[in-house]
Amino acid sequence: MDGTLVDTEPYWMDAETDLVASFGGTWTHEQALQLVGNGLIDSALILQGAGVDMGAQEIVDELTERVRVRLQTDGVPFRPGARELLRELREKEIPTALVTMSLRRMAEDIVSLIGFDAFDVIIGGDDVARPKPFPDPYLQAADALGVDIADTVALEDSRTGLQAAMSARAVVIGVPHIVALDGLDADAIWDTLAGRGVDDLATEFARAHAVRAEAAL
Repeated sequence: MDGTLVDTEPYWMDAETDLVASFGGTWTHEQALQLVGNGLIDSALILQGAGVDMGAQEIVDELTERVRVRLQTDGVPFRPGARELLRELREKEIPTALVTMSLRRMAEDIVSLIGFDAFDVIIGGDDVARPKPFPDPYLQAADALGVDIADTVALEDSRTGLQAAMSARAVVIGVPHIVALDGLDADAIWDTLAGRGVDDLATEFARAHAVRAEAAL
């Protein structure tokens, strides 16, 4: 969600910086980049190490509320092409799932603002026992959709998200935003979702499966 569907990573980074500063610490952009795509509890533990004297779940709740307030005041900045691609997927009756490490209530808030019924399933960070980069969130989403994970395409902007989808054995397309995705062997890298449609997804899906079949020989 954050970074692929909506450009909310700067909101999270600002919230982290302000929270660390409130405890007398400093939080650099480089430190913030380490949290992109992480499970929120994992991120909270890192923030504790930066001096935030709160429980891990307290940190998660505080950051989530700060970002929710920012969304209410500044709006939801959707990423280029994301809503258009989702609309085409829905028009062609292709099942869709949102797999995010943000809390479910945050995901539901954002999904409600898309303007149409965009997802069949939402898997939030509080819905899984093991967060990205473990495969569990993607496997759970495929199970909820009633499909084989091998028959899915995952779109990801973070390194941990890419690792999760790849280890689940989805076809994975990286769409880099704040962090580079090179060196992770994604099935494809797209600069943007703008101008991309279902035919593009189908092409990448077929190509990836042909490559995998050849490698298995």
